[in-house]
Amino acid sequence: MCRSIRVLHNFDPPTTPEEMAAAALQYVRKVSGLHHASHHDEAAFDAAVRTVTAATEKLLAALHKGAHVRTREGEREKARARWKQREARMAAAAPATSPAAKPARTAARPGRRR
Repeated sequence: MCRSIRVLHNFDPPTTPEEMAAAALQYVRKVSGLHHASHHDEAAFDAAVRTVTAATEKLLAALHKGAHVRTREGEREKARARWKQREARMAAAAPATSPAAKPARTAARPGRRR
């Protein structure tokens, strides 16, 4: 899942239209592979963002509100905890590097630039 797209359902205070539009924009960027649409594709890109935003609003309005209400601070805390776990995994997976373990750099071959 794209890390910049966040859960929008069942928040207190409720999810804003701006948050839904931002999520829709990220989704369209991910699916299209474009950060910005070209001049020729701008209308289709903007229409897709509006369509996804409307679908998101409709979906969130139709979903049953569960007992557990999310807060933005609570979600930030969960994200920080996930990042700490990810950092620990990366640190454990990283090989120990020492100056003696680094390979010696070889001289450049004639005619090649480094």
